[in-house]
Amino acid sequence: MSALLLSQNTPLCCLLDEYLSVLAREENLDPTVIREGIEAGRMALLGNPGHKGLEPCLVGQPARVKINANIGTSPLCNNPAAEERKLAAALAAGADAVMDLSIADDLDALRVSMLTACPKPLGTVPMYAVGQQILDAGLDIADMRPDSLFAEIEKQARQGVDFMTVHCGLSRRGAEMGVGVGRVMGIVSRGGSMLARWMLENGRENPLLEYFDRLIDICLPYNVTLSLGDGLRPGAGVDAGDAAQWEEVINLGRLAAYAGERGLQCMIEGPGHVPLHLVRAQIQSIKRLTGYAPLYVLGPLCCDSALGYDHIAGAIGGAVGVEAGVDFLCYLTPAEHLTLPDENDVRAGVMASRVAAHVGEVALGRPVAIARETAMNAARKVLDWAGMARAALDPEQVCKRREEHDKEEVCAMCGKFCAVKMLEGK
Repeated sequence: MSALLLSQNTPLCCLLDEYLSVLAREENLDPTVIREGIEAGRMALLGNPGHKGLEPCLVGQPARVKINANIGTSPLCNNPAAEERKLAAALAAGADAVMDLSIADDLDALRVSMLTACPKPLGTVPMYAVGQQILDAGLDIADMRPDSLFAEIEKQARQGVDFMTVHCGLSRRGAEMGVGVGRVMGIVSRGGSMLARWMLENGRENPLLEYFDRLIDICLPYNVTLSLGDGLRPGAGVDAGDAAQWEEVINLGRLAAYAGERGLQCMIEGPGHVPLHLVRAQIQSIKRLTGYAPLYVLGPLCCDSALGYDHIAGAIGGAVGVEAGVDFLCYLTPAEHLTLPDENDVRAGVMASRVAAHVGEVALGRPVAIARETAMNAARKVLDWAGMARAALDPEQVCKRREEHDKEEVCAMCGKFCAVKMLEGK
């Protein structure tokens, strides 16, 4: 990937200068490693100066693998107060970023409210807001005016949105491939399907691809990181690695390199549903084709039949993905493919992804992850329950499950048969 043009006095440069020492301490990295990673396009510093009270977030290994939580309204489950509770649940569970994927109600009010309440980077998909305006008016997505999409992106950048999913790599050729007979699931991305319909109905190229410079010009003054969307991600394991997917990935690599030359940060999204034995090859190939830009992954979901347990299937794929080079995990919840998640689903999804990230980082031998394992083992050896809680990814869960027997030295599973106690003094 081409080096990022890190010009002085730009929002990104000012943000980096202000937070570099803090980030170095939080990530246990030398400041030079961070600066060089950002300049090389292998790391992204998420942070829009217009997002008040923000704690900027560094994405890109060897920084800690980050977790994103998706929330937002839908036409069938539209309760803004519930979204506020889900945002709080995601943050409490340890999410590093949140995406507002709302497609119902007053989207501007929802977005501004979330920006105010969220100290972590907030992402959006601007195409959703444009789509809502069109569909709620009883029109067809094919009626969209490209100027409306760019105006929406600029408005959200002014509001303080830190990163945006934009399906710039989905070309008209790719759209034709995505709806071809060779794909079992066709196009499963909401934003991707809307743009594909627009292109196929109008016989025109994707405006986000055709006018990519215009998009860069809008986002640069706000340091909005482009999360280059995977509109052609496989929606079924059997579609993983087909020509449509790779056509888009190649486009994403070229766009990320060009954006870097102009000073704008990018992340790459992908790949969706991928059988476990293909996850490593997929991740490594995407990273190579996109110049090792930060990779933001949904799952990967390593099977298609775990409805109600997709957070587990995604965590399995995510752990393998992290060890192979994934930088940013987007959670899946037990509600995936079924309904809108509630607060409990949000917490379960964040924790599943945090476990996946930790498993992958242990496999990579990352010092912080290994230190946590060492502390846990030391506490377990002497039945130090307070020490185990401190070392656990979810201390609250440790205390909750111990609640009924918290006066006992041993756990309720073994009691007087405790193997640790059995050999004490031997």
